[in-house]
Amino acid sequence: MEKQASKLRQLKNKTFYSFVLIFIFLVSPLSSEAQTVKDSTSTVSKDTIPVQKNISFEKGREYILGGISVTGLRKFSEETVKVFTGLKIGQPIKLPGDKLTSAIKKLYESKQFSVVDVYLARVDDNTVYLQFDVQELPQLKEVTVTGVRKNKAKTLKEDAGVKIGSMVTDNLIVTTRNYFKKTFTDKGFLKAKVSVDTKVDTSDLNVVNMRIHIDKGQKIKIKNIRFKGNKALSNGKLRGVMKNTKRKFLGRFWKGSKYIEDKYQEDLRSILDRYSELGYRDARILSDSVSWNKDNTINIDMTLEEGRQYRFGDIIYVGNRSYTSEFLNRILKIQKGDIYNGVVLKERTVGDGTPTSEDIKTYYQDNGFLFSTVNAVETKVVNDSITVEIRIAEDEKATINRVTVVGNDKTNDHVIYRELRVKPGDLFSRTNIIRSIREIGQLGFFDTNVTPDVKPNYQDKTADVEFKVVEKGGSQIELQGGYGGGSFIGTLGLSFNNFSIRNIFNKEAYKPLPMGDGQSLALRLQTSRTFNTYSFSFTEPWLGGRKPQSLSFSIYSSRQFQLNPRTFDVDRSRNLTILGATIGISKRLQWPSDYFSLSQTISYQSFNLNDYQFRVGQDILSDGNLNNLAYNVTLARSSAGPSLIFPTYGSNFSLSAKATFPYSLFSNKNYTSLPPAERFKWLEYYKIITKGQWFNGFTDKLVLMANAEMGYLGFYNSQLGSTPFERFFVGGDGIAQFQLDGRQNIGLRGYENNRLSSIDGGTIYNKFQLELRYSITDNPSASIYTLGFLEAGNSYDNFNEFNPFNLKRSAGLGVRIFMPAFGLLGIDFAHGFDSLPGTNIKSGWQTHFIIGQQF
Repeated sequence: MEKQASKLRQLKNKTFYSFVLIFIFLVSPLSSEAQTVKDSTSTVSKDTIPVQKNISFEKGREYILGGISVTGLRKFSEETVKVFTGLKIGQPIKLPGDKLTSAIKKLYESKQFSVVDVYLARVDDNTVYLQFDVQELPQLKEVTVTGVRKNKAKTLKEDAGVKIGSMVTDNLIVTTRNYFKKTFTDKGFLKAKVSVDTKVDTSDLNVVNMRIHIDKGQKIKIKNIRFKGNKALSNGKLRGVMKNTKRKFLGRFWKGSKYIEDKYQEDLRSILDRYSELGYRDARILSDSVSWNKDNTINIDMTLEEGRQYRFGDIIYVGNRSYTSEFLNRILKIQKGDIYNGVVLKERTVGDGTPTSEDIKTYYQDNGFLFSTVNAVETKVVNDSITVEIRIAEDEKATINRVTVVGNDKTNDHVIYRELRVKPGDLFSRTNIIRSIREIGQLGFFDTNVTPDVKPNYQDKTADVEFKVVEKGGSQIELQGGYGGGSFIGTLGLSFNNFSIRNIFNKEAYKPLPMGDGQSLALRLQTSRTFNTYSFSFTEPWLGGRKPQSLSFSIYSSRQFQLNPRTFDVDRSRNLTILGATIGISKRLQWPSDYFSLSQTISYQSFNLNDYQFRVGQDILSDGNLNNLAYNVTLARSSAGPSLIFPTYGSNFSLSAKATFPYSLFSNKNYTSLPPAERFKWLEYYKIITKGQWFNGFTDKLVLMANAEMGYLGFYNSQLGSTPFERFFVGGDGIAQFQLDGRQNIGLRGYENNRLSSIDGGTIYNKFQLELRYSITDNPSASIYTLGFLEAGNSYDNFNEFNPFNLKRSAGLGVRIFMPAFGLLGIDFAHGFDSLPGTNIKSGWQTHFIIGQQF
């Protein structure tokens, strides 16, 4: 008994002198956000407070926080953790309470700790002292990726966002593994394996190294895509609808055969959309499966149920007070009995999202009905006939209240406002807003992504429109280069495309030059072994500032040196000097539409030949002074847009005629007996050129451009024949050599510069072109697009030789980069399929460097 009593006394003494912690359950739970952090670190938050035995406090009572201590730290300082908690000494705090729960949550949200425990250290009357016991997460010191090339490993680490210094959590490991695996499965490596291991690095405190090993295996291709239950669409057509998931095919290089789950699901939706477009609105995919073959390929099997084909029944319009049902039906272009197509019905009622959309809602909004709504509702299905009710709520017409432009720091407001088709007081028009976007883009001073912000006011039936623009450089250093005629042709110029001549004497406006009024001023020097040219030009786009009528003026001087076409030697003592000036006026027309413009120019050139030989028929023109006074008129229509560099819709057409006075028809001279210098003292000719471009945008980034053009140089008097100037030179990069003898350079890639024309140039040419363009980026600092092209064209000396089907053909690939400071830069790799004139040698591959010229 005495022994047992002694043990009991010892136990009581230990209990009395030892500090035992007890846990008080906190009433306030952690938020779901904090729980997420706990899950990601595989820890359980403890919002209980262990207290020493014999320390008593009142649950729910408000105390004053007397102090905070932190244990378990390895790298962080105690003060840092205190800041993370958000608690401050001297503040009131409840036990348990929201402030303590919030402190624990903040520590977890910092993603620096895996465990956070809070202890009640001491209570002195109304003051409490807390102790935070934390466990820091290890820090990532080094990441090694194996199983792939070194440069690929570097790219993968950057794309995955695995950064040195990050805190290593279970979530980081899992997301890293999933990212790397998905990266390779999306490329067709369906059996790719990724392991992520961490190892403690003893060279530093609380750091680990990560090793990511990738075993991508073989690329898995699709052997078969098979369908069951399809009758309306063949297997081939269904496979064609699947744009992302393709079978392996010998010679297929434009689309790889690989299985990507999300892209495959997108293709399944495309199949159902295609059936819906054909009237099979009940079509569904009963099952689909993926199976493996022994040769490490997969099969995709799909079972379909097409259902019946539906047709449009009655089309009923409800709520259309301003326009008759017959008129709206002409916009809808759907008749009773047509195959039911839900996609077309939506496009014809509310639009397809393109600027050129023709639909009922757009028509209403173009005529002021901003607050109108248009809905197509299927009201009745009888057998295979669907009755559609188009419900229209017209509301009142809206007018434009305010029009503002923001973002133009350099360009003056009036330069932009005069181009806008939206004016205060006008009826609201969606088309006018889209047209305004195009006109701003055509100025060339702003990024093409002009954003209109329409702010409707339902109470007074008005709308404010704000155009947000991003300004880009309005001036260019022109560096244009190319190789042709046996020599390099280089151009150095300064182009100020947003000049302000009215501020030319205002010192404060020089930043570094007076800018902002939309005028063009250009100084240009072009030189090669065979010529040099100097020019100055100025254009005022709005003469008088009230109407879109431009005035242009230019003067120039050029000297060309005699070139031996066989040896390509240049004799600089034999030369042609040209002095000239032009003045022109251009006006935007209102009829047939304001896309049309009429330009008229008068030009004068003085030619001085110093033993510089031109072949004129059987004669040689080598010395003398010639004159060229001509009138040029051009009727053009331009609706392409919105960008000058990368148009996605619209077209450009032009028909121009340049002619001199027919002096010889009013003279009694016998021109056949006169020397060449007398015969051509005043040049006689007329020249007609027609061009057409069409832009068809499949998406915002993929555009097909088609081009066709033709030119003819004629004469009035058969005794004179064709002028030795104003000729056409076909072939090569098409860079204008600016030799000022009236020549025109027509690019035909795949052939050397000017090699498809005779030495003296042709009097007839034609050219046809298809170009598929893909925009990589439309960033204001650099717009980049790639292109593939087919071209055909030729040059002819007269109508006797003219054959529109005798064309020189070529194809190739290229890239264009537009930088505001330097203009358009590019390179083309083209293959000429036909031989050069006078030879049996096929032109073959040619490389064209383009600087400052757009095809």
